[in-house]
Amino acid sequence: MASVRQLFLSHVAQTSEIPLGLEVERAEGMYIYDTQGKKYLDLNSGISVSSLGHRHPRVIEAIKNQVDKHLHTMVYGEHIQQSQVAMAKLLTDQLPSSLNSVYYFMSGTEVVEAAMKLSKRASERYEIIACRNAYHGSTQGAESLRSDHEYSQAFLPLVPGIKHIDFNNEEDLSRITSKTAAVVVEPVQAEAGVIIPHGQYLKKLRKRCTEVGALLILDEIQTGFGRTGHLFALSKYGVVPDILCLGKAMGGGMPIGAMVCGRELMLAFTKSPMLGHITTFGGHPVSCAAAHGNLSAILDENITESVLEKEKLFHEKLQHPIIKEVRSSGLMMAVELTKRKYLKHVVAHAMELGAVIDYFLFNNRSFRLAPPLIISESEIEKACYILIQACTFAEAKYSNK
Repeated sequence: MASVRQLFLSHVAQTSEIPLGLEVERAEGMYIYDTQGKKYLDLNSGISVSSLGHRHPRVIEAIKNQVDKHLHTMVYGEHIQQSQVAMAKLLTDQLPSSLNSVYYFMSGTEVVEAAMKLSKRASERYEIIACRNAYHGSTQGAESLRSDHEYSQAFLPLVPGIKHIDFNNEEDLSRITSKTAAVVVEPVQAEAGVIIPHGQYLKKLRKRCTEVGALLILDEIQTGFGRTGHLFALSKYGVVPDILCLGKAMGGGMPIGAMVCGRELMLAFTKSPMLGHITTFGGHPVSCAAAHGNLSAILDENITESVLEKEKLFHEKLQHPIIKEVRSSGLMMAVELTKRKYLKHVVAHAMELGAVIDYFLFNNRSFRLAPPLIISESEIEKACYILIQACTFAEAKYSNK
């Protein structure tokens, strides 16, 4: 009889030739447990998804309560569903008043697609500008925003009218003109290896967009819901976008994303043509209930208040000869090594020692740290001890070469 691993390799799609292959039995709090009973300290959070850890009680309770009421009833936007309304109200209460209308989706990529469409519809322009080394998703539109051809060349032609500027380059802002429908930007470049905005860059970007009538789309899919030490990075870096993109940590482990903008702008989807954007499962009642439980817990338990202190502790503890730099915005962290060849050994050995870390798409000298925000001081110390051991192992691999 075939094992679960064999069935996985035969019947479940993989996107690399060497999938990690961790056989998950269960997950709780900070830990993932495999089928052999080994536990792993999760320092990745499913790429910034499980910010409250795995199976947070408030999220589980909200899911169970909603399941007892109803699941899907009708295509998004036609039925009034209490969980959608409650989450929209709670979410917009935490945002600037100009961001008061919520369109739900099932993933962050879908959010970006809709934001691109809405900006074209509202501005009657088609040029969209993105930053080099940014990642906004893998569907056709979001893929078109990538600057590198290594990932996108196999899928050409993509969406036309896309131009690129360098993140943190103020001179490039002049390339945003009256022909530009929108600029899509991450407040912190995630897959480039956690590149934070310099000085007044985001504020100057906001000013330039306003001057030429271009919409500013802020992609907070990875930074949102406390990851940077603020509930949203727009508050941390002092910029209010026209369109806010959310996802990942929003649902506490359930699939959901949201595009948030002003109601007048959102109404552009209701006419010329009507049904300008539709989705079957966007705003699924169970996901919305989970998101409400998740955000309520973040607020009630003051989760973001300790993030910056935890960030500081990681910086203090992650000291090793092969660690060149630790870049971070809250608990969104990149640990850059002195040599690229160390990276795969650090990641693999950390896994052997019981800690899950990950790579970046566009930075091959750094590993990702994005632990659940609930990580304790003792768990940070344990994590750093494992990571230092992994670094020592990697260094030893090449000491005699």
